[in-house]
This record gives sequence, structure tokens and C-alpha cells, in this order.
Amino acid sequence: MKARGWDELDVLIVTGDAYVDHPAFGPVLVARFLEGRGFKVGVVAQPRWDSPDDIARMGRPRLFVGVSAGNLDSMLNKLTAQKKVRSEDQYSPGGAANMRPNRASIVYANLCRQAFPGLPVVLGDIEASLRRIAHYDYWSDQVRRSILLDAKADLLVFGMGERPAWEIAKRLAAGDHVSDLTDIRGTAHVKKNRRAWEPLLGQQSKFVTDGKVVVLPSYEEVSKDKQAFAKMSRAFQYETNPHNGRPILQPHGDEAVYFNSPALPLSEEEMDGLYDLPFARAPHPSYKAPIPAFETVKHSIVTMRGCFGGCTFCSITEHEGRIIQSRSEASVLREVRQLSRMQGFSGVLTDLGGPTANMYKMACKDEKIENACRRLSCVHPGICENLVTDHGPLLSLMKAVREEKGIKRVFIASGVRYDLAERSPEFIEDLARHHTGGQLSVAPEHNDNAVLDKMKKPPIKSYERFAQAFCQASEKAGKEQYLVPYFITGHPGSTLVDTIELALYLKRNDMRPRQVQDFIPTPMAIATTMFYTGIDPLTGESVYSARDLREKRMMKALIFWWDPQHWPLAREALAIAKRRDLIGRHPNALIPPEGSADRRAAPPQRRRRH
Repeated sequence: MKARGWDELDVLIVTGDAYVDHPAFGPVLVARFLEGRGFKVGVVAQPRWDSPDDIARMGRPRLFVGVSAGNLDSMLNKLTAQKKVRSEDQYSPGGAANMRPNRASIVYANLCRQAFPGLPVVLGDIEASLRRIAHYDYWSDQVRRSILLDAKADLLVFGMGERPAWEIAKRLAAGDHVSDLTDIRGTAHVKKNRRAWEPLLGQQSKFVTDGKVVVLPSYEEVSKDKQAFAKMSRAFQYETNPHNGRPILQPHGDEAVYFNSPALPLSEEEMDGLYDLPFARAPHPSYKAPIPAFETVKHSIVTMRGCFGGCTFCSITEHEGRIIQSRSEASVLREVRQLSRMQGFSGVLTDLGGPTANMYKMACKDEKIENACRRLSCVHPGICENLVTDHGPLLSLMKAVREEKGIKRVFIASGVRYDLAERSPEFIEDLARHHTGGQLSVAPEHNDNAVLDKMKKPPIKSYERFAQAFCQASEKAGKEQYLVPYFITGHPGSTLVDTIELALYLKRNDMRPRQVQDFIPTPMAIATTMFYTGIDPLTGESVYSARDLREKRMMKALIFWWDPQHWPLAREALAIAKRRDLIGRHPNALIPPEGSADRRAAPPQRRRRH
């Protein structure tokens, strides 16, 4: 601040992550965006939470303080699916744990009010976004209020926050009071009493001419009645398209939280401008230890944001939206050239992608159809006939990047949406020939089509067709390459019997997964509603969910059918499911009988191009 001649900041952003000046870190992306529009912005990273002094060290900002828990929900960042404390925080120097408090958004907001009495406090980023309505919290096993009420902040920004943050800053700079900022897209505020919100119940919405304000079941209803919770979840999901999503109101006692329609997506030109900002692409020089999350992304390139897959266990669509927002090829190449000039760059790009590897520049064939559409997924239960699935722009981009001077290899590490990839043999061939380094990660998640349907994932046959095509493309390229499949255990709709069938499927195909995700019910996801209520909110059907932590461990043990350390739990699971016939040394057995083999080291992984 002294070097720039600043007496005060316009905006201060407080984040639970270490400070890394890179576009993959959300709070920094918003800070650079505001700075690029003339505002004086400061960042306080991972402040102490036993006193407001750390937050106040750059002085009181003129306009507002923005609060972010960081790139992950702070509870998810700290605790596993088994509710055990994680040993590492990927977003802290040296991976150190305990660098941020539980429910960091609430704690930081409280500290900001202490440090700067009367200053507007604005919540944002993933924790605030996914906890904006009444929500089930897995770690406390209870329904919690909107985080806006618990944090006692003035505004909440949900979704990608560049547009809303800019409008908030502009209007406060123009002299508006924060209480006047009730109509900004992508924001929520609190109506303090019934007189303030009851007149809205029948009003026509401001942004959508053919609909009124949507009233969700109240916090009191959803915390006591699981049918009401499922109804709330369903109603919310159908208001996420920014072109037709109506404002939402949810009562919490005499107060109510009012949500404006989602912010409009960024255009290609705006996306280019965002990534052209002068990021240092490095952690703050004060850090002595590396930031693990930065090490993962420092030589990667983001090409797009958003996902129209609509997987029920995933929060990408609730936060980034279903409309794909892509950068131009020229913008990506500018970043590649910038990277190639940086010290320590070896010529290898570790990833070219985003939330998915192959949705770049995909969109609805007709803007009017897209603006009116309320489908929650463009690819489930089948690929929409209005979706343009042309991989041409992506193929052109891949070719241009790998031919750029100073680039030796370009890998694609983002997950491939294989039901889309099936439609482009050219993409699969280029992927195998140029962009795979021996292994390619894909996520079939399960083999049971009924479970996959609850996930909104394509049938297992789609994965098998892609696997065969990738194998053939690798052979054609003269390369020995393998797929690394991801699976989820304990997802709603999946029983112990289903998991045994998945383990048998893996054994038959000689697949020995190393990466298995124990399902974690994250706030706001459709699958979380299934887990908590036992109801599919989209169909009203009953859904089984494994809620006992030991049962969840047994499910995971079954998927590691090849690993001796998991055999005791797997045997227990088979006994409970009355499948003792699968314990033995015969060809059809899944797990050997109890004995000294349990203490043997795991056998070497036999790799199969499947």
C-alpha cells in the first residue's frame, strides 16, 4: 500500500486459503477482477481467528470487506467422509492443518464486524454459495439455517462472483447504502421482519416476466419434515438457469432470506479479459513452504467453466452453473506463452481443461431454447437433441497448444465426459496419441445402472465403449496406456448387494482401483437430499442410503477386493449380505478365507487396458 501511495483500501478480501496469485484461487480471481476495474483491493489470507487484529492490519477499507472460506467448504476441507480430521490442508503452506477455523465464513464475518463496526460484510465463494439456503450439514448431522443468517453478513454472493462483486463495489462507491443493494443478480440479503417480506409472496419477479417469486418451505418446516426438505431441494434446482430462474424467498422465523436470480454467465470476451489479468501465478513470497494445491495447477490451463452434466453428487453446477463459458483460443495461447516464459517451466502443461475436459465451447443449438430450458442435465437420461456436441473447437485448441513454441507435452488431466467423447472418434484418437501420459482418469463411478441413474451418470455400457475406443486408439498410436477409473461407494441408491456386484464386476474385468471415493454429502447437492431424507427429490421415490459409518467402510473395502488389508471388513460385508459363497479360493470367490494371507503385502497391480 505504501509503495502504491494508497492511504486506504476500497475493498478488503479475507480468505481461508493461503495467498496464491493464480486464477485457480477464487478470492484472488475476484480481487484481481476488481483491481482491473480501478478499485484498491487488499487480501488477508488465513488470519488468526482468536482476535480481529490480523484482519485489521491493512486498515479499514472504504467500501466493504469480502469474506471467503477458500476454494473448499471449510468442513469438507477438514473432515473426511468418516468424519475424521484430515492430515493435510492442500491450500495451506506445507499442507499444514488447522490454518482455518471450522465454518470459516461465519468466524471471519464475526471478526470483520469486530474489526470494522458498521462496514458492509459480503460473503462469497463455495462455502457461502452452497450453504445459502437451509441445508443439511453432514458433519453435525443436522439441518442448518442459511449461512447468511448465521454469519450476520449484509449480503451473500452465490455462484461465480465477478459480476455481483463489481456491482456491489460500484454502487457503494456511488454512495448507495448497503441496505439499498437488494436487486443485484447473484446475491442474497435478509428481510428482517414479516412486514418486509410477506408483500413479496405474490409479486411478479423483476428479472423473469412469466413468473413470480418462488417461496421455499421455511427453515422450520425443512428442519422437522423430510418431505418438506425434499420439496425445497427440488424447487431450488429448477431456478438455477440465470435466463429463467426466478427470485427465491425462504422464511427463517420472522426473517427471510431473499435470493435474486443468478448472475448472467460471462461472454467469451469477458472470460478472456478475466484470464488476461496480471496474475503473478505464484504464492506470496513470504511463504517458506510450497502450497500443495498450487503445485497441482501451476502449469495447467483453464479453458472453460461450468458443467451441464448435472451429476447429483457434484456441486459444480450449483456454483459455476450449467452454461459453459469458454475462453477464446487466442486467450488460451496468450496464457501458454506467458507460462512458457516463466522460471521453472519445463515445457509440460499438466492439464488443459476445466470442470470437464471436453465441454469446451459446447452449447445449446438455439439461444431461445437455452434461455427457456429447465432441464437439470443436458446429458441425462440421454444427450439432449438440442445440445451441440461438436469437439471441433477443442480439437483445434489442443492442436494449437501442443504446436506452440516451447511446449513439449500437453496432458489432459480433467475428467473426460465419455458419453460426449463417444461422439468424436477424432477426439479419442488425439487424446490417446498426444495428451495421455500412460494413464487417463475417467469416472464411471459404478456399474449398476439404477445407481448410475441416481447419480445422473451414463450407463456402464457407455464407459465400456469409450474404454474400448481408447484402447484401440492407444494401440494405433503405438502406446501402452491405461484408464484409471474412479468409483464412489455409499452413494444414495447403492446397497451392500449393489456394491458386491460392483466388486465382482471389477474382479471379472481385472480392475484394481486405487482411487475410491466414500460418498460425502456436501451441502445443497441433490444426492445429499437423498442421503438425509431417503427421498429422491426429483421423483419422490424412496432411496436407500448407507448412513452407518461402518457400513460405508465395508462398502469401500469390497471395492478393494484385491488388497489384503481390506479383506476382514469385506468378509464381514459378505457375511451380512449372505454371500459367504464369495469367500474362498475357488475361481468365483471374491475374497480368500481368513488366515495368514491377511498380513501379506498387497499383490502388485496387474494393469489392464480396459
